[in-house]
Amino acid sequence: MADELKIYTKGGDKGETSLLGGTRVAKSHERVEAYGNLDELNSFIGLIRDININAHYHEILIRVQENLFIAEALIARDPEKTVRELPSLSEDIISMLEKEIDTMNDELPPLTNFILPGGHIIVSNCHIARTVCRRAERSLIRLNLVSPVDDIIIRFLNRLSDYLFVLARKTGKDFGAIETPWIVKKNA
Repeated sequence: MADELKIYTKGGDKGETSLLGGTRVAKSHERVEAYGNLDELNSFIGLIRDININAHYHEILIRVQENLFIAEALIARDPEKTVRELPSLSEDIISMLEKEIDTMNDELPPLTNFILPGGHIIVSNCHIARTVCRRAERSLIRLNLVSPVDDIIIRFLNRLSDYLFVLARKTGKDFGAIETPWIVKKNA
């Protein structure tokens, strides 16, 4: 029988956790914050998959989640220590997202205003995931100021947030949701 992962270790009871490689750091460490944001994003994308979404988008989101797990592992490792070999992100995930964005955009009316998030439960969840993605990207950029972050991870998140925005619009169209434009009202 394979070794079962124990859910609780009590190692974090005093506000510390271990990076891949064993280094103990505070749970508020920039690196922990960054991979925690990626984990939250991954969970929101799982929520989108669980809504009645087109099978094609469902499969794309699974690929995104798999790549988010890779990004999480890369960020969770201690850059000062050699750890077991980890998978790496490939340019293919960025190319796939760009292709998907272009394909969906071809079926959407051009944007002439900012739009308010909402209109359908799946649209709202895509926008929530998009904003969590942007937060994760910002935390990686902050981490990069003190410890190098592979550029492909930041580019992946940048493209993913664009994808989630367009996915919100496309699924909204598919479900007949009305996009509400943001119109600045002048004082009378």
